[in-house]
Amino acid sequence: MKSYVLSTLATYLASAAALSIAEVNGPAWLSPYNGKAISNVTGLVTAVGSAGFYLQDVAPSNSAKFGKKSFLSSGIYVFNSTAAKTVVSGDIVTIGDSRVTEYRSSSAYIYLTEIINPTNIVKVSSGNTVTPIILGKTGLSPPTTQYSALDNGDIFGLPNGASLLSTTNATLTPTKYGLDFWESLVGSYVQITAPVALGTNSNYGDVWVRGDWKVTGLNKAGGLTITTDSSTSDANPEAILIGDPLDGTNNVDVKLGDVLGPIEGVVTYAFGFYRILPKTAITVTSASSGVVPPTTLVSKGSCKGITIGQYNVENLTPKSSHLPALAAHIVDYLKTPDLLFVQEVQDNDGTINAGITSANETLAALSAEVAALSGITYSSVEIAPENGKDGGAPGGNIRVAYLYNPTVLSLTPGTAGNATAGTAILPSGALTYNPGRIDPTNVAFTSSRKPLVACFTIKSSKKPLYAINVHSGSKGGSSSLHGDSRPPINGGIEDRLAQAAAMKPFIASILAVNADAHIIAAGDFNEFSGVAPQELLEEVMYDLDVVAGIKKEERYTYLYDMNSQQLDHILVSKALSKKVKALEHVHVNTHGAVEVSDHDPSVALFKDIC
Repeated sequence: MKSYVLSTLATYLASAAALSIAEVNGPAWLSPYNGKAISNVTGLVTAVGSAGFYLQDVAPSNSAKFGKKSFLSSGIYVFNSTAAKTVVSGDIVTIGDSRVTEYRSSSAYIYLTEIINPTNIVKVSSGNTVTPIILGKTGLSPPTTQYSALDNGDIFGLPNGASLLSTTNATLTPTKYGLDFWESLVGSYVQITAPVALGTNSNYGDVWVRGDWKVTGLNKAGGLTITTDSSTSDANPEAILIGDPLDGTNNVDVKLGDVLGPIEGVVTYAFGFYRILPKTAITVTSASSGVVPPTTLVSKGSCKGITIGQYNVENLTPKSSHLPALAAHIVDYLKTPDLLFVQEVQDNDGTINAGITSANETLAALSAEVAALSGITYSSVEIAPENGKDGGAPGGNIRVAYLYNPTVLSLTPGTAGNATAGTAILPSGALTYNPGRIDPTNVAFTSSRKPLVACFTIKSSKKPLYAINVHSGSKGGSSSLHGDSRPPINGGIEDRLAQAAAMKPFIASILAVNADAHIIAAGDFNEFSGVAPQELLEEVMYDLDVVAGIKKEERYTYLYDMNSQQLDHILVSKALSKKVKALEHVHVNTHGAVEVSDHDPSVALFKDIC
């Protein structure tokens, strides 16, 4: 049985020449003492959890001061639930014998340096003051643009996973790289004096925050937006996750932009992210309103002003509980766009796998709800997929579809395609199948949604409008931005590249027939601007956010982890780009406390397509 003896100051003095915690941690990602036995480590207990406690050097050495080329963390986690019951915050203790280990629960994660199997824990004194390291403009501030030197300046660049932090094991540079910064503080007791929530709580109650330090990508709602271009990307390494309180309380529910009370706790790494474990639950000192205004963009009902909307309706079925709220969003917030691109429409029986693939009842139910609220009865366009071939929830057969106002637009007469027949452009400008799918048998679209093409006619001008509805392959299989692989694995990017490569020549073929064609491609591309799949499409189309002059910080339709981000895009042909009046992302889901969908919708107004 291990002994946890409480002794006297004499024992403490005898250990004066022992290893410091900073020396145990070392200057790189892995401890130089990994796997080795150590003895007589002395420190101040800063916090205690159920399975261990956090120990910090009583008097950090000069080598442990932040701002040097290398920084040795002066804090560490001592893993042992029995030992945790013998100490309290403010104790100075000496651990007689123990072992250093590098722990992670997944090979995708970064290692956490720990002291394990402690014996002969000697309490030297009690009631000592635990002073936190201040994180903020009056203390230490994290880097704001780059996560790691191994990302080569572009965290979303290819190839993914070219290096591993654990293999390279470079000396930390905490003044330059975000992961190095947080690693250099692991085990330390810190305080964030003015945190702001970057979104709602995770399923586990965790909350991403920023402090009053310098940030980049700050949007009007108080969140941090991913910004990218062709050679660099900024995914906000200055954000930090607030995890489970050490006292067993629960964090309160928050939303984007809520101002929180000061947070004190210890920095650690778990479940793929650096995080601060607060001593007690976070509090809200000033709640954001969560009020989102509706779009200001309203149709003129003719070619003088056409509105286009796009919305991922998140696994919609005829019986979805969120269907009425979605209809209300379309009417109240989007002002019933003339043409609405929708994604994640499930078949008529949802996830019941009875072989039904049509979504005509789903679309009719949504249209009926919209009509009841607005008096506008949408017509719909879809092509039912082959059963089980388009990904998504098993049995649901999600697909993309259109809703359109038949008083403003009509579906140009033609032969409707089917699940496996690809459409093409004819010399006349007509489509071989209308509606039709782009190259649906291409392996790029295996177990993924196929783009749906439809040619509409603007009734008041008789002008054609080509629409391409997109829901590209998911990011499933991505690794954490705080993971070992650098750059992180951007799950499914190879599929999305291949899908973009299939769409690009189809768009080019329309432009070859008519260079002034009005083409709009919209939907959930599952990718960020400036990343390879989107760059490929932008060789033949224009990003509407750029055309409309939307600030980079306001280009987001989704909240995930620490980032406001844009997965949903609208691309337009050169001729149509000259007709753009305005674009608005309606943040009705990302800003509010209640999400109807996990994506925000967008609305664009085009003028004088006459």
